[in-house]
Amino acid sequence: MLIIPAIDLKDGQCVRLKQGVMEDATVFSEDPAAMAQHWLAQGARRLHLVDLNGAFAGKPKNEAAVRSIIEAMDGSDVPVQLGGGIRDLETIERYLDIGVTYIIIGTAAVKVPGFLHEACDAFPGHIMVGLDAKGGKVAVDGWSKLTGHDVADLAKRFEGYGVEAIIYTDIGRDGMMSGVNIPATVELASPLHVPVIASGGITNLDDVRALCAVYQEGITGAITGRAIYEGSLDLRAAQALADELTPVKLIFPG
Repeated sequence: MLIIPAIDLKDGQCVRLKQGVMEDATVFSEDPAAMAQHWLAQGARRLHLVDLNGAFAGKPKNEAAVRSIIEAMDGSDVPVQLGGGIRDLETIERYLDIGVTYIIIGTAAVKVPGFLHEACDAFPGHIMVGLDAKGGKVAVDGWSKLTGHDVADLAKRFEGYGVEAIIYTDIGRDGMMSGVNIPATVELASPLHVPVIASGGITNLDDVRALCAVYQEGITGAITGRAIYEGSLDLRAAQALADELTPVKLIFPG
């Protein structure tokens, strides 16, 4: 299982939100590129980037910061996955051209399912879908709107489109340091054949252990943010523990 550090971008800075509330942002670095280098030095095998402004605006707003991160990685073979405000094929192509490995489509996948299908066909092997849910229902537009769509139903449909992985975020846990919603994550992952990456609520090594205990349900990665920034979780120790507890390599993109 991969432990994946998150770099959330707001106004060109590295921040963390609580439950997706833009007004409740903690700035952890004014230099996202330096933060990326820091996590690489700590042994990160993948980086998770989110353009928070873009998620609300529906178009890229932190592209300069993304570019600076890619440039700072200086040819590293560590994959980068990026989401937030990606709503057209041209944007996907532009990000892939500058070195982003995986594009995460969230709101547009729910509102315009045909777009996700087109993206998977146009850029096979590079498209992930982000499903952010509360109480089993999917949220869109930077989590500002809760839809009536059931997260499990959408996950099954999008799997059929050919996505590389599904990133599942429990909005109620994100940034709250309250632990992972294991039952909901397992319920989503177990019927699927594509990998599920868990996000939201990871606080300490106990949460890593809990996820590793169910990784054979198809949970192949875990995104962590506030915990590694505030120090309740050491990234290097977390990845070492995950390596120890998940010795069997599941199929995972990248």
